[in-house]
Amino acid sequence: MLENIFIGTDIEKISRFENKTVEDDMKFLKKIFTEDEIKYCFSNKYPARHLTARFCAKEAITKTLYSADIKSIPYSKIEISHDKNKCPVVTIKGVSNIIVKVSLSHTIDYAMATAILYVSK
Repeated sequence: MLENIFIGTDIEKISRFENKTVEDDMKFLKKIFTEDEIKYCFSNKYPARHLTARFCAKEAITKTLYSADIKSIPYSKIEISHDKNKCPVVTIKGVSNIIVKVSLSHTIDYAMATAILYVSK
């Protein structure tokens, strides 16, 4: 039965996060990202690509949550990390009856993410 499966997608311009720095924008960054996400993104050569991809993932996940009638989850409670194979893993603090899979992608100019949510009953 597919009534427990929801999908969401988001795409954004990387320029949206291009000039963000840990020194100047930490208050803003913490509204969206977890400490580990910030560390990961800024450990890469092009942090804006990774920030934007994670933002897209959170947008896509939020779309699936709203479709499943799960509301009011702040972005900072959604964390995108990686497993041992470098595949993205989603953790949502405070929500236990769901499984979320996400795919991230980026080019020089755009990042996108697709999320699939399964709600167990």
